[in-house]
Amino acid sequence: MHLFVDNFTNIDFSYLDIRRGLVGETWLVSITLEGLLDDQGMVCDFGTVKKTVRDWLDTYIDHCLVVPGQATGLHKEQTEHCSYINWLYQDSHNKDKRLHCNSPKQAITFIDSDTVTPESMANWCIQQLSLLLTDTIHKVKLSFAPERIEHAFYHYSHGLKKHVGNCQRIAHGHRSTIAITENGKRNHELETQWCAQWQDIYIGSQEDLTATTRNEGVEYYHFTYQARQGDFELMVAAEDCYLINTDTTVELIAQHIADTLGEQYPDREFVVKAYEGIGKGAVATNR
Repeated sequence: MHLFVDNFTNIDFSYLDIRRGLVGETWLVSITLEGLLDDQGMVCDFGTVKKTVRDWLDTYIDHCLVVPGQATGLHKEQTEHCSYINWLYQDSHNKDKRLHCNSPKQAITFIDSDTVTPESMANWCIQQLSLLLTDTIHKVKLSFAPERIEHAFYHYSHGLKKHVGNCQRIAHGHRSTIAITENGKRNHELETQWCAQWQDIYIGSQEDLTATTRNEGVEYYHFTYQARQGDFELMVAAEDCYLINTDTTVELIAQHIADTLGEQYPDREFVVKAYEGIGKGAVATNR
């Protein structure tokens, strides 16, 4: 007998891609459990299992940087409290780039794969979760899928050092859409422009930029800050970053877009509805 729940939760995280670099992502999670019926006519107490699975995903995937542990060019180290990665990869234009991240251990998850895909992530998660679930459950299946978005969308990563929860992690992210209204009318062209500009972007706070270096013709930004969970460092190619002069909450991102559009077109009124993953976000206006 099978018990299933479609789209029972979603996860916001970032991962390393061998061509795209640092990618912010949001996936819906569906689960199927296989087992024998108990004396209640149930496969299991799904409330208990659902909490177990959701808590595990919240701990090891959600708001983490997911790293394919077998990726080519990856050097990684872990201590009792910290995780360190140094990665050499080629982007989609065959340009050699480096990415460095040093963070508290719980902020980085290594999966046993050379790439991060919905399938490789699901296989790894199932292996881990199978050790936690009761013997009455013979098989667990997880599947990950992006939200269906009709219009333009973008992938962004960021870190919120002032956040008391896991948003403080320096490299976590989202797959998001945006709605821009100009003088009361939806402007899909502007939405597409912003999404193209931010396709795989790290949105960084100017305050957290502590150094700029150049290595083999590539300029890099170094971001560092101390948060409640510990010390965070990230080095990423400057061309893959977008700097703003505030923190990078979705509220301030929406306001930044609205203000930028207002500066470009001072005689027009803009309303920006910026999403942070699925079904949540912020609305800002330039007036």
